[in-house]
Amino acid sequence: MNKGISSSLGYPRIGENREWKKGLEAFWAGTIEEKEFLAQMQQSRLQHLQKQKEIGIDLIPVNDFTMYDHMLDMAVMFGYVPKRYEYSGGLVPLSIYFAMARGNQHAVACEMTKWFNTNYHYIVPEFQDIKPVLTENKPLLAYKEAKEELGIKGKPVIIGPYTFIKLSKGFDRLQIPAIILQLVPLYVQVLTELAQEGVEWVQIDEPILVTSLSEDEMKTISYIYEQLHEAVPQLQIMLQTYFGSVTFYNEVSKLSVAGIGLDFIHDGGRSLEQITTNGFPQDKVLGAGIIDGRNIWRANLTQKTNLLATIKEHVDASRIWIQPSSSLLHVPISLNQEIQLDPLVKDSLAFADEKLIEIKHITDWLQNGEESVKEIFAENQTILERVANSVARNRPHIHEAVASLQLDQIGRASVYEQRRKQQQHQLQLPILPTTTIGSFPQTTEVRQARNKWRKGEWSVEQYEQFLQAEIREWIDIQEKVGLDVLVHGEFERTDMVEFFGEKLGGFAFTKNGWVQSYGSRCVKPPVIYGDVEFIEPMTVKESIYAQSLTTKPVKGMITGPVTILNWSFVRDDISRQQVTYQIALALQKEVEALEASGITMIQVDEPALREGLPLKKTEWEAYLEWAVKAFRLTTSTVKDTTQIHTHMCYCEFHDFIDSISELDADVISIETSRSHGELIHAFHNHSYLKGIGLGVYDIHSPRVPAVEEMVKMIENALHVLEPRQFWINPDCGLKTRGRKETIASLENMVTATRLVRNTITAIP
Repeated sequence: MNKGISSSLGYPRIGENREWKKGLEAFWAGTIEEKEFLAQMQQSRLQHLQKQKEIGIDLIPVNDFTMYDHMLDMAVMFGYVPKRYEYSGGLVPLSIYFAMARGNQHAVACEMTKWFNTNYHYIVPEFQDIKPVLTENKPLLAYKEAKEELGIKGKPVIIGPYTFIKLSKGFDRLQIPAIILQLVPLYVQVLTELAQEGVEWVQIDEPILVTSLSEDEMKTISYIYEQLHEAVPQLQIMLQTYFGSVTFYNEVSKLSVAGIGLDFIHDGGRSLEQITTNGFPQDKVLGAGIIDGRNIWRANLTQKTNLLATIKEHVDASRIWIQPSSSLLHVPISLNQEIQLDPLVKDSLAFADEKLIEIKHITDWLQNGEESVKEIFAENQTILERVANSVARNRPHIHEAVASLQLDQIGRASVYEQRRKQQQHQLQLPILPTTTIGSFPQTTEVRQARNKWRKGEWSVEQYEQFLQAEIREWIDIQEKVGLDVLVHGEFERTDMVEFFGEKLGGFAFTKNGWVQSYGSRCVKPPVIYGDVEFIEPMTVKESIYAQSLTTKPVKGMITGPVTILNWSFVRDDISRQQVTYQIALALQKEVEALEASGITMIQVDEPALREGLPLKKTEWEAYLEWAVKAFRLTTSTVKDTTQIHTHMCYCEFHDFIDSISELDADVISIETSRSHGELIHAFHNHSYLKGIGLGVYDIHSPRVPAVEEMVKMIENALHVLEPRQFWINPDCGLKTRGRKETIASLENMVTATRLVRNTITAIP
């Protein structure tokens, strides 16, 4: 065997110029036919594979590409298609595949939630008494395509059985053994066909192994892999984990697999400790995830080889694969187009292609020794030192401000119940107040106007006049629809994090640093490269203008510190906690500026608070403690009469209800429409006394929800919530929706609310 092999775990899908996204949206819009769409998808797949081949990666993943989501692919491959889509068996057509992802006029979409603690969203498979069947062998098709078209003998990638089950829904714990007995034979069939085709290695992803599993669950996983090995002993399985250290290291090391992939980046140092303390099995390959698959900073190659030197004391170099800590799905593709970035910042970055090159350099070191990469390593060290010593990362007044914080003493002047009475007296809101989460449709005209302004084709005055016209139009629409609390629409914002990053010190922005969030939705995360500081008010102008157009309250809208952190690429030279406190101090000044300008409702959105939770529950408390403190640092200096709102996405409310309450927001809205019933059920066991809005319709689907549908949701919620608590809103912002469907949906929402109000006499 070679002395060290380079491997990748997955490549970004979207294309260097987002060709994948554009193809998807063209197909959905009906501007290209299915045949052309499929040809475009194949072209993208092959380009991605060819690039990895040219870089020199030895083991190139196949079947990591998808037309929407890899978990959705697994669901349709095994025939887990809910009955509401009227699937009749056989190969699942694209119409049903995309209906499961996006919904249609006849059936709601499947639930969507975050992929572990990342900002990627996956489609949740629904089992619901469906007997699985192999509809097609997707990994086999991907392997054959790469081999026939490019001469690449790829490494097929597939989600592991236990991760697939644990991330699915529609069954209870007692049904898991029966599901395993149904699924394992299908996995065997997939693996057998791969082996017959000549596949040598298959990558089976089991990231669930880094979460808080029980001993019984670990025994179940051992059983599964014994069955797979006994059925297909000739196929070598690389059991791949990522996003942390495995919970049961000794048990995992004994699994019936040929290799184990470990994350040495996001593990808190535990993976190395596990190997040095317990050793590594001599009959297995170690997939050493030593290049960060989730962040964009240039690796310190000397540190990486020092880490490898320690690993080599316990694992022979011939049994080590050099690879990213996870799939590169979570980072942009290439730095090639970033010609406008400050050279200091650009030199410190590594996107997917650059990370693969780093893997190649480290593999060269492992194979050929230090002399072979001496110049490359020296240049790497020079760049890293230049960034570390930069003014941007060494602003004493910011460091001193964070160090002097008395975080345990931060809080609102009065308790919630006292504030609620004062706010109700001032605002005079009706029972079940209606509002939206913040954004309205970002139409082609809005995007074109922004581009003209950025290119200098429009003056600042022209652009501001355009924005005011949009705000004025949508304030009028909201008045006519009958909403009780209005928003200005956020037409000036490309993205809820990027907008603030552009106005704060310490941020940089890429031209083409796009990553997939869900489906064709791509985001371009800001880069927090230096100390964060407030420069000037960021949202006051638009908020004041919107409020001047109506007598109803208009919410000021800002993004919270934890979400800005979790949806950015964050510097890795200080702790994430310290960066968050820097952001919170800056945002506190914005909140105070809004209040001083007469804005009496301020929404500080934290949709990403939950996704920052560590994957092991034993580590939640520490994270939630500083996340809550950061939110309170942002919001706690306002008057009792100023109502603080927040918003969260896909929040398993019961998981950390106490911490949510400790945020001490007056009103929280939660994105729950796809799992509304599950959250309502949670309130039977957990009480929550502050204001809360449970999204009554799904904004990720293009369908217009019926009045009756929303009436039912509201009535169900009122079984467990007091009427005075409950706010009515969509489950998220309306930025991605069309104008007509937005207005129609909001009209139905207000109608549904009024129907329910008529059954309630007064606020208790």
